[in-house]
Amino acid sequence: MTLGWACLPGVVGFFILVLVEIGCSRPSVRGPTIEFTRVPPAAEGGPDRIDIIQGRVTGARPGQQIVVYAKTGTWWVQPLVNEPFTTIHSDATWTNSTHVGTDYAALLVEPGYRPPANAGVLPVTGGGVIAVAIAKGGTSGPSVTQTLAFSGYEWRIRNAPSSRGGQNEYDASNASTDSQGALHLRIAKRLNDWTCAEVTLTRSLGYGTYSFVVRDISQLEPAAVFTMFTWDYAGTEPRHREMDIEASRWGENSADRNAQFVVQPFYVPENAFRFTMPGRVLTNSFRWEPGSISFKTVRGSGKGGKEPVVAEHVFTSGVPAPGSESVRMNLYIFRNARQALQHENEVVIEKFEYLP
Repeated sequence: MTLGWACLPGVVGFFILVLVEIGCSRPSVRGPTIEFTRVPPAAEGGPDRIDIIQGRVTGARPGQQIVVYAKTGTWWVQPLVNEPFTTIHSDATWTNSTHVGTDYAALLVEPGYRPPANAGVLPVTGGGVIAVAIAKGGTSGPSVTQTLAFSGYEWRIRNAPSSRGGQNEYDASNASTDSQGALHLRIAKRLNDWTCAEVTLTRSLGYGTYSFVVRDISQLEPAAVFTMFTWDYAGTEPRHREMDIEASRWGENSADRNAQFVVQPFYVPENAFRFTMPGRVLTNSFRWEPGSISFKTVRGSGKGGKEPVVAEHVFTSGVPAPGSESVRMNLYIFRNARQALQHENEVVIEKFEYLP
């Protein structure tokens, strides 16, 4: 728009050119900003229900972090008072768990900032706070958090992609319960690819015994993986408090050593115990205590109390303490398998039980 005016002869043309150049050389300056890409639903909340919150930051500097708050009458730091910080990833995104509330807030803060555990009014910019964003419950990201009831608990159904096993898509319709109350997880075909299934308990239970009664998994293809595990989004725990019972042949045709107990990271030799899981109803469990976790797989549904033991192992190294983790079950595809998945796969879990 300036060339025609800039070519005007005489003094007027000169001054117009100078003004245009000055205006173009001073763009507006914006500071760092926060946006939400997933906001949990609005609810009165409480200590027994957790969900996932996600977002993205522009303009953050190295060392800066996110502090998440949920409002239930007052603002409470998330996910825990002693774990108030959320890491910003290299792609500028951030993710954490949060107790549900009516409103949610994210603060971009400097290193060394000490967030209040709760506040009637949110902190404002300044004093270590760089940016603040607030959202009403359920206003960003996946529009609805879908849940199902199983074994007396509420479970959140995954509907977002995951890089576990390679890049996998998840479809909420792949998780369901039947008329007897059993949970079904499926790998199903959608368009030209497969979709997987995952459910997450909407509560954090901490130390105790977790058990899963699972029907015959011997029919799973070599590329399919079924896992019963704990996971924590909290950025202060580098291994996400992950402990697993995994059933898979990891792409191999042999049915030997088709399962393992794991305390992450799995690549440390003493952190994984492999065994063969037979094809029948099995009860898989772990007892999580301070400094130790005891895994066990037995034949049958566990009702008699004296079922033959298939495998058991105790880990006493690298066992995390509780945080804001939740227990999960997923059925997904190991994308590096020698033979790609050929058919739909399904796992049926008859019962989940937790004992303090």
